Amino acid sequence: MYKVIEKFLRSKLETWMKSYIENYLNQSLVKGYFDERIKDVIVKQYLIFGDARRLKLSQTCVVNNALFNLSSGSILIGEYVFFGHNVSVITGTHDSSKFGLERMNDFPTEGNDIVIEEGVWIASNVTVIGPCKIGKHSVVAAGAVVKGDVPSYHVVAGIPAKTVKEITPQAEALEKK
Repeated sequence: MYKVIEKFLRSKLETWMKSYIENYLNQSLVKGYFDERIKDVIVKQYLIFGDARRLKLSQTCVVNNALFNLSSGSILIGEYVFFGHNVSVITGTHDSSKFGLERMNDFPTEGNDIVIEEGVWIASNVTVIGPCKIGKHSVVAAGAVVKGDVPSYHVVAGIPAKTVKEITPQAEALEKK
């Protein structure tokens, strides 16, 4: 007898819970509850390691949650550059011939500058290691490791990044410059 009552109550309770949750979600979605919460998420929160005065970001760039390591040089990000998520731009390096605390504390403070010129797209999970210059309107594919210069209007990919395609600019785009 108890099992019959328990089975009946469990069935009613499950039906009620499903209905309640579905109704709640429908009402919340109609009100835009989740849309508003999504707007509150901050993704444009980048990290700076080193002297922040060495980082020059144009007002039109989008860097999302990048990491900028400025311990061994300066970083310049040009107009309309945009990053995917988790991009690391690293000027810092250490002397691998040294060991322990000496290796950790001995690093150059200059000479590994990075310049990312106008219109560059750097996809998610890219690492850029200085010194290097990424030329205008180039694309760095997701997951690539850039260890040297990238010419303008090139697509690079891989570890280390190599040219996989050249971009032919459209005549209208060149006229706007």
